[in-house]
Amino acid sequence: AESEVAALNRRIQLLEEDLERSEERLATATAKLAEASQAADESERARKILESKGLADEERMDALENQLKEARFMAEEADKKYDEVARKLAMVEADLERAEERAESGESKIVELEEELRVVGNNLKSLEVSEEKANLREEEYKQQIKTLTTRLKEATQREETFEEQVKSLSGSLKEATATKEHCEDKIHLISDKLSEFFIGFCALMCHNV
Repeated sequence: AESEVAALNRRIQLLEEDLERSEERLATATAKLAEASQAADESERARKILESKGLADEERMDALENQLKEARFMAEEADKKYDEVARKLAMVEADLERAEERAESGESKIVELEEELRVVGNNLKSLEVSEEKANLREEEYKQQIKTLTTRLKEATQREETFEEQVKSLSGSLKEATATKEHCEDKIHLISDKLSEFFIGFCALMCHNV
């Protein structure tokens, strides 16, 4: 049981590290989104100037704005999914802590029972007791051992269930990370397009001057 709990703790630690890296990527994506929003605002001002001169390319600007809205939506969805994974991870950690407490309690009971059996064995050697009474006591102890063994097996099964939940959360975390990375690529592409458009606009303005 201790080795399984240790393995679960290791998996939890790895998930927490993945979660930390995802937070860093999310912060980077948010910063890039802010830059893209600023670039979009600058492009909007440029679009209004071009409209006043009859040179605005409304269709291209609308396409860029739609792409920016889509990227923002994807970033928000990725952030929601990340929050959900973090919440589930916290729940699994709480379940794991309770499982560890139950496992420790079961092990403590076994130690106590083993000590009691040792004392009984010594008493049986020093005292004359009937075989019938000795057999009865032995059956009682066997039944207690059987009950404790069953409890330990149940605790082990619960820990295995928690491990499956951790695996499932790990998959969800990877999916959320992939969505964020896609978002970052989308924002980067939009930023490049906005930069190209702004450079073209500046060149056009300089030419008109």
